[in-house]
Amino acid sequence: MLYSSAAARRFSQASPFTFILVAGATAFAAYFCIYALRKPFTAGVYANEMVWGVQMKIALVLAQVAGYALSKFIGIRVIASMGISNRPVMLLGIVGIACLSLLGFAVTPAPYNLFWMFLNGLPLGMAWGVIFGYLEGRKVTEILAAALCTNFIMSSGVAKTTGKWLLDEQCVSERWMPLLTGAMFIPILLVCIWILEHLPPPSETDREQRTPRQSMSGADRKRLFWKYAPGLSLLVLTYLILTIVRDFRDNFAVEIWAELGYGGQAGIFTTSELPVAALCLVLVGAMVFIRRNIQAFWLNHLVTMGGAFLLIGSTLLFEEKMISPLFWMVGSGFGLFLPYILFNGVLFDRFMAAFQEKGNVGFLMYIADSIGYLGSVVIMLWRNFSVDTLSWLSFYSKLCYGGGMLILVLMGLSYSYFSHKSQQNVLVLEQGQASNI
Repeated sequence: MLYSSAAARRFSQASPFTFILVAGATAFAAYFCIYALRKPFTAGVYANEMVWGVQMKIALVLAQVAGYALSKFIGIRVIASMGISNRPVMLLGIVGIACLSLLGFAVTPAPYNLFWMFLNGLPLGMAWGVIFGYLEGRKVTEILAAALCTNFIMSSGVAKTTGKWLLDEQCVSERWMPLLTGAMFIPILLVCIWILEHLPPPSETDREQRTPRQSMSGADRKRLFWKYAPGLSLLVLTYLILTIVRDFRDNFAVEIWAELGYGGQAGIFTTSELPVAALCLVLVGAMVFIRRNIQAFWLNHLVTMGGAFLLIGSTLLFEEKMISPLFWMVGSGFGLFLPYILFNGVLFDRFMAAFQEKGNVGFLMYIADSIGYLGSVVIMLWRNFSVDTLSWLSFYSKLCYGGGMLILVLMGLSYSYFSHKSQQNVLVLEQGQASNI
């Protein structure tokens, strides 16, 4: 795309507020539509269906997540090395394959339709990296990332609400519901792709504050990872825990809410997530006011640990009957999604800027995502075949406790490592300056 186009010139001349509003809303809407291609099938229950000893609902989730996880492994290379001009073609290809897979799911009998759900997850795992590529490396990336990543909270609930509405009110079958839900959002997605493609690139001021963002060769990727391997491994493990808890909560929200007594209320998925999305948007967006990248990086650690405390504390209060089920789901959701959003749009961006590393966030994020979704598959298989007959609700509660405690330990170790690394970098810089005198 030539940034000399009339649309691009108008965007580049717009006020910062207008740019944030347009870019943030467009990125949000684009990924919102991606969720409409990915999540509606989870509104179904597929009762009394089994596939090779696995409950049909779990089998479908596993098939899609397996494709999604494989997509993340592929994305480590593809997203990191993708040129700017390839983004719109990539997004259109993602949408096309996802739609065809949902059509295949609708017309193929079980258990063979599991293949189509696997194929559905395979392209969609690339979408976040392509869309975030339009936003990263800017001085307002936190605000834009917060707008994009609130999709993790709200869009899944809206997609399930829409799917549930088609099932209950329009009498659409569980096989055709995912395709019809996704088709409703395709026109909006096409408009969003056009707008994203006409956003101006990061300015010179952006590049000075956040370091230039560029495609990465295989050598670049190896150098960056091994330079900070212990610390990055701790962050990836933290994200693994966040993904496991978040993915279980998201994929089996229908079952959890039913056990909490809200089984017949389709709107509960949206109602419970709106306040979480609003709080996360405000808090993550406010981090743009922290100019020093290293301070923002430390604050990301602190907020993630605070989310872990909330995850544990809200679950304890619910089990002691001190708060209602709705307040627990909102509280645990906030403690879970706030750090999850930080990892997806802010933490790695600030890391790159704080340690003056060139490259792109997509590389680090897809390492974390690939491990995270692989862990999600393992947990779901264990949940299905375990002799422990915990209910969906009890299992989620135990994930909140165990996940919260692990996150506290891992983030404490990460802070210690990167603090030491930062001091080393300062000493090297001072020695270099002294040798030049």
